[in-house]
Amino acid sequence: MSRTLPPILVVDDEKNMRVSLQTILEDESYEVVCVDSAEDGLRKLENEEFFMIITDARLGGMSGYDFLAKAKARWPQLPIVMITAYTTTKLAVEAIKAGAMDYLAKPFAPEELLHIAERCGERYELLKENESLRSRSSETYHLEDIIGESARMTELRQLIKTVAPTNATVLILGESGTGKELIAGAMHNLSQRARKNYVRINCAAIPEMLLESELFGHEKGSFTGALKQKVGRVEEAHGGTIFLDEIGDMSRPLQAKLLRFLEDGSFTRVGGNEEHRVDVRLIAATNRDVIKAIEAEEFREDLYHRLNVVQFRPTPLRERGRDIILLAEHFLKHFNQIMGKHVVRLSKLAESHLLSHHWPGNVRELRNVIERAVILEGTQEVQVSSLPDFHLENRLQKGDSPRLPTAQSLDDALADYEKKLILTTIEQNRYSLSRSAEQLKMSRHALRYRMQRLNISLDQASEDGADSND
Repeated sequence: MSRTLPPILVVDDEKNMRVSLQTILEDESYEVVCVDSAEDGLRKLENEEFFMIITDARLGGMSGYDFLAKAKARWPQLPIVMITAYTTTKLAVEAIKAGAMDYLAKPFAPEELLHIAERCGERYELLKENESLRSRSSETYHLEDIIGESARMTELRQLIKTVAPTNATVLILGESGTGKELIAGAMHNLSQRARKNYVRINCAAIPEMLLESELFGHEKGSFTGALKQKVGRVEEAHGGTIFLDEIGDMSRPLQAKLLRFLEDGSFTRVGGNEEHRVDVRLIAATNRDVIKAIEAEEFREDLYHRLNVVQFRPTPLRERGRDIILLAEHFLKHFNQIMGKHVVRLSKLAESHLLSHHWPGNVRELRNVIERAVILEGTQEVQVSSLPDFHLENRLQKGDSPRLPTAQSLDDALADYEKKLILTTIEQNRYSLSRSAEQLKMSRHALRYRMQRLNISLDQASEDGADSND
């Protein structure tokens, strides 16, 4: 029997019957909670989760039939089995009409009860799986969504295809916006766990005091506000994959508990003593410099080595060359469809503008830039005027001194800087070559020559500019 099932609630005012039912069910690894009245049963249902109820028809106080009616009104999906000492067709029909899933007459064979419990357990797990599939129906995690033709992106996709079918723990290190979540989702989608749950947690978005409860769950009364038992996200991911984003922000005490969990999948809920165990694959990601965090004693070195079975390092967008244009065209098509617009291409000057930017926010920043362009653009071609000037974004470049992207030579870096400077000057002068040349302290002929050498389009530029008659 799956360990992910919540308990069975038994409602019976006869102690011997409660003990008998509990023994039969617990011998088959079911968790059982017993109460001696319908009133106590309703209170339990308010505060805890159960996958089925077993109740006697005759109870002291509220009858089993009244309890059945109230429970079905509040929790219509919860199966209820009615037990009675009187075996008549009329009573059985009344119980079923009142909403009971099944009916057992005393005395009954233990196998009858266990067969019903097994059916209810399978039904519960099927409902949970369907709920999970519905929640993920709008999410796409496909390898094809990782767009790019550069050598690094080709290598990245191949590594995903190689590692995904295994159960290896994965650590994804990279700047914010480089697609770490997309890599994790594609890994799950290509794994043997693809039909099971894919659970994501952003460790930086959940307060430290609540993160352990979110991960491992808690018992009722374990802290203020814990009104009922809560199943953790690791239990929801049983059989599937859990993705811990921004794991570098996790506190050291919780890192120690995660390290233990990684050893064999065992954990205890907050406020509990019982050990639970699940089968999940863990993928973790962070944009922090892990080595510096270890040196600062903010991240456990043993956890790093345990996570770092296979490491992915997605390439920053600024080092991906023409992939910038491929991604821009992909986002352009996407936002055209969403907004019902017909901005079909990027102008050559717009392409040059995008290629010259440093992209501190990486792919996420590019997506926002193209969304803005589709909103503002009134023609069929994205013009530079619909793109930001990147003045503020350029101040986000990391480091106090200039650094060469690893894929560039000094000549390429200088050419990029020259192209960016010329484009910025032309835009500031409203595409007037005369005024731009004057500002750059060179002749128009020299400026045109440099633009041709740097593959800067001349389509929108003129000798006198758009405002030559002013």
